Amino acid sequence: MTPLPDRYCPTDGIRIPSDSLAWCCPSCHGPLDLDFAPTPAPLKSLSGRVNSLWRFVETLPLSAPSVSLGEGRTPLVPLTDVVSAKLDFLMPTLSFKDRGAVLLAELALRAEPRRVVADSSGNAGTAIAAYCARARLPCTVYLPVGTSAKKLEQIEAHGARLEVVDGDREAAGAAAREAADDPDTFYASHVYNPYFLHGTKTYVHELWEDLGGRLPEVLVMPVGNGTLLLGAALAIAELYAAGLLDRRPALWAVQAAAVAPLARAWEEGAEALTEAVPVAPTYAEGIAIPRPPRARQILRAVRDSGGTFLTVTEDQIRHAQLDLASRGLYVESTGVVCWAAVREGALGGKSAVVPLCGAGLKSGLARP
Repeated sequence: MTPLPDRYCPTDGIRIPSDSLAWCCPSCHGPLDLDFAPTPAPLKSLSGRVNSLWRFVETLPLSAPSVSLGEGRTPLVPLTDVVSAKLDFLMPTLSFKDRGAVLLAELALRAEPRRVVADSSGNAGTAIAAYCARARLPCTVYLPVGTSAKKLEQIEAHGARLEVVDGDREAAGAAAREAADDPDTFYASHVYNPYFLHGTKTYVHELWEDLGGRLPEVLVMPVGNGTLLLGAALAIAELYAAGLLDRRPALWAVQAAAVAPLARAWEEGAEALTEAVPVAPTYAEGIAIPRPPRARQILRAVRDSGGTFLTVTEDQIRHAQLDLASRGLYVESTGVVCWAAVREGALGGKSAVVPLCGAGLKSGLARP
C-alpha cells in the first residue's frame, strides 16, 4: 500500500502523521492541508481510462478505490454562447460532495475507526453516509434544525445515525467536533480534512479534459465553506505547474446576500473575516456559513486568481431556479446561485462555467 502524505497546519506549520486520527492543528485548532504536489497526466494519456474521477489517479492522494460508486465525469452543457453548466447534481448522491466524500471513506477504511462522524447542512452528510454505507463503516451525521426533510431522509436511508442539533449550522459543527475527540473516531469533515479538497479538485480536471486541455476565462463557484473553490484552486495550480495550462482562469465566488461574510471581508479588502455578520434565512442553505474555517485561504485564492466576489438576493435565487427548470435542469436552490449571479450579463462576454451542485429533489422549489 502506497504511504499516505502527511497533513500540516498552513498557519503554523505543525505536521500531523498520516496515520493519526487528529482532525485539526493541535496548536491553533485550524483546518489542515496536505503535503502533496502531484503532476497530472497529459491529455492524450487519459483516453481509455476508467470513466470516473479516478481517471485522474496521478493527482489523487489515494489510489485503488474500493468504495467508488462511479462518481465524477458529469456532463458539461451550454446555457448561453459563453456560459456552460457542469451537471454535478448527477452524481450518485445527487450532489458534488461525492467527489470529496469518496476520498474520506477510503481514508477512513485505512484508519479502521470504531465509528465515523460528520457534520453538514445536508449534502455533505448525505455523501458521507452513502460512502460509509458502501465501506460498511458506522456513521453518525450531525445536522442543524431546519435541514431539508428530503436530505434527512436520504441520510437515514443509507443507514447513518442522525443527530439533529437544536441550533444552526455552526452548532451542528461544534457537536460533531466534540464527538470527533472520542477515541477511535474518524472525523469525516469536508472542511477540516484536506483529502476532501483533493477530491473536489477533480471538478476542474474534468473540465480541462472536456474542453480539450484548456479552461474558460472564469470559473464561477458557490462559496460557503469553500471546498469546491479551494479544490479548483488546487487543480489549476497543478495543471499550470505541469505546463498543461497556458492561462489560469479567474475564480468568481458567489454568496447569498443573506449570509455573506466572505463577500463583506472582500469589500473591506481584508485578508480574513473581520467581524461577525448578520445572518438571515436563505434559500441557499448549503452555503449559509457565517464563519468558514478556511476563510483566509478562500480570500487568498480568489485574490491570487484575479477574481472577485458576488452576492445574490433571494429573489435572484428563486428566479434562477425557475429559469434553469424551464431549460430542463431541476437544481436545488443552493445549486443555482452561480447562475443567478451571472445570467443577466455580469460576465461581460467572458467564457465561464457554472456548477449545478445539487438536485432539486433534495429541497424542492424556492417559494416566496
